[in-house]
Amino acid sequence: MRQARAAVDAMMGFYDRSTGRWEPERPWWQSGNALQALLDYMLRSGDTEYLWVLDHTVEIQRRVYMDGEFRSDSTDDTAWWALAMVRAYDLTGHGRYLDIARTGAEWIGGYWDATCGGGVWWDVPQRTYKNAISNELYLKLLAALHNRLPGDTSYLELAVETWRWFDASGMLNEDGLVNDGLRHCVNNGGETWTYNQGVILGALVELHRATGDDALLAVARRIATATTTSEYLSPGGILTEPSEKVGADDDAPSFKGIFVRNLDELDRYVAERPYRSYLARQAESLLANASDGAHRYGIHWAGPFDKADTARQASAVDLLTTVL
Repeated sequence: MRQARAAVDAMMGFYDRSTGRWEPERPWWQSGNALQALLDYMLRSGDTEYLWVLDHTVEIQRRVYMDGEFRSDSTDDTAWWALAMVRAYDLTGHGRYLDIARTGAEWIGGYWDATCGGGVWWDVPQRTYKNAISNELYLKLLAALHNRLPGDTSYLELAVETWRWFDASGMLNEDGLVNDGLRHCVNNGGETWTYNQGVILGALVELHRATGDDALLAVARRIATATTTSEYLSPGGILTEPSEKVGADDDAPSFKGIFVRNLDELDRYVAERPYRSYLARQAESLLANASDGAHRYGIHWAGPFDKADTARQASAVDLLTTVL
């Protein structure tokens, strides 16, 4: 736990109290993702020293974005914050966080239409792209809400509909990996980003918890195993984002943390813990090879350290939380 706490302290070094964001110049969604990493750490460890960050961040961010809620120009941005609110509910038991998550789900659902047979659009308001991440996040959010709202049927119905559409969309390729999205309503062959392999795992765990359909876990395990054994995404057994080799943009350093967070949800859900050793290997490599010596971590979990920022550090917190 000591290493995870030190990584959290370093991540909080990027937090700006005046704006309620981590590195305000970075993409807004990454502050929602960093908040999720912090909440996961607190829930797993029982260490709530930074609990004040939750309401401080939420109140500021709800005021400064569209319509007084977590709104941006893409549906996935709202979904990251909504899922963080689900975790805030898990940690605190306060229903107001679920209420915020519900408003996010309803807003995202407004961008579902019949194009390509269904699915939500990624870009708002242009509606030019239906992709994996927005629909994976929407699925996870719907199923998570159902599992936390006694007597619900509507969120479950939407979740099942979303999964049926996603499963039929073709975005899951023959190698068991998820491509980025659709072009002309067929798989566009886009990059197999690690976060696209991850969010669907957590989504299928939530949906299995709701339905008991073992076929869902079979799909999740196929994707997880394809990722963890891929020489492209896990060369030498260490998770590697495709763009690491050529210089990642502002978003990509967040992706591996999102993958391991969701892989951990799957691993802890199935009895035999099939991915526990993989997660431990990632953490060992991170600690040994990716640090600047001050508990800040770079993008290359196999080393060497490149630089520190919110995205890289939140990913490290995600990873170190998985082995608590």
